[in-house]
Amino acid sequence: MSDPIHDEIKKLIDSNHIALFMKGTPEMPRCGFSAGVVEVLKKHNAPFAAMDVLPDPRIRQVLSPYSHWPTIPQLFIQGKLIGGCDIVREMDSKGELKPLIEAAMKS
Repeated sequence: MSDPIHDEIKKLIDSNHIALFMKGTPEMPRCGFSAGVVEVLKKHNAPFAAMDVLPDPRIRQVLSPYSHWPTIPQLFIQGKLIGGCDIVREMDSKGELKPLIEAAMKS
């Protein structure tokens, strides 16, 4: 039997080159870590889709087993989990994130 939450998560990841699962929205993040990832993506002018995990606790219950990652936010680029805020910031500071974003924007 299909799980609508799982299907929604998979659809967001599969149909967007860059997908962010976060607390709040890009316009109004509801935690500093989510705001940090949004800030990095905006710095690179990266178009991304976002899903707020706060309105429905089932999203987090399904997302973590799906991604094998326990915390929010979770950034996916071209279907691959990049990680949370600390990893995104570290990759950005090392210059490792920009090529992934650029490749995603070209595809």
